[in-house]
Amino acid sequence: MAKDYEVASKAWGGNVKIHAYTDERIATQDFIAGECDAVFATGFRTRQFNAITTSIDSLGASSIVKDGKVDMNASYEVVRRAIQVFSSPNSTKTAINGKFEIAGIIPFGTAYPVLNDRKIQTVEDLAGKKIAAFDYDKAQAVMIQKIGAQPVSADITNFASKFNNGIVDMIAAPAAAYKPLELYRGIGTKGAINRFPIVILSYQMVINTSKFPVGFGLESRKYWSGQYDRALKLILRAEQTIPEKTWSDLTPENMIKYTIMLRESRGSIVEQGIYDKQGLSIMKKIRCSVNRADSECTPDSKTF
Repeated sequence: MAKDYEVASKAWGGNVKIHAYTDERIATQDFIAGECDAVFATGFRTRQFNAITTSIDSLGASSIVKDGKVDMNASYEVVRRAIQVFSSPNSTKTAINGKFEIAGIIPFGTAYPVLNDRKIQTVEDLAGKKIAAFDYDKAQAVMIQKIGAQPVSADITNFASKFNNGIVDMIAAPAAAYKPLELYRGIGTKGAINRFPIVILSYQMVINTSKFPVGFGLESRKYWSGQYDRALKLILRAEQTIPEKTWSDLTPENMIKYTIMLRESRGSIVEQGIYDKQGLSIMKKIRCSVNRADSECTPDSKTF
């Protein structure tokens, strides 16, 4: 997809040359140091450049629960609409933060709870468990501590090995990570992947606006918005490769408990200044446009 972008961007005056990294931390550092003019990384990494657009990657911000079940089609529709909103000409000011500009967003898939014990079904079951938390996403540690579990420092290069080696009891990961990171080793015969979206992840492109022609960012955002369906196909294909026996479904009661827990966690994280109020307000409006019947969509609701 990046190679196709390299070709397409020539039409907007870009002379883009892509370079692949195995560690997005280093890629981001190179971007900040000026060694790269743009970077494409997970929303967790790009939050430092734009806290509003990366609200897509906030805990439970895209999840739609109906009748005690997660409606994944509706949840991905929230992501689609959010990308459309952030990619529109009316959101140009939102996309720009100083010299940095969001130049594209695509979905990267749902981060599910990946567990070494399928008996872990409730929020209460997680108390005392060790859960990997990315150092650079403080929200994860806040949520983990809120449920009485123990956050264990990790990053994208080692969180899977910590799970596979039994250092942590749970990680959150998308289906795309299952095979390449060999998560089946940590799951073993007793573990499972709970079919509950903790967060729907995004990949976001950030550019240094001074290095690109005027209007390039908008054209780039429109391009990547048009790649949504292509990205979603890759996500769904990855989910279909996971053996059905590996999945575990929560009861409707527990589904609602998890949803409320994530909702309350978002509130705590906003109060600590980690999440952006404006961004979460936009995500709530989009959720309510998809599922108006939700209790959070009442006029007196104060949730994020």
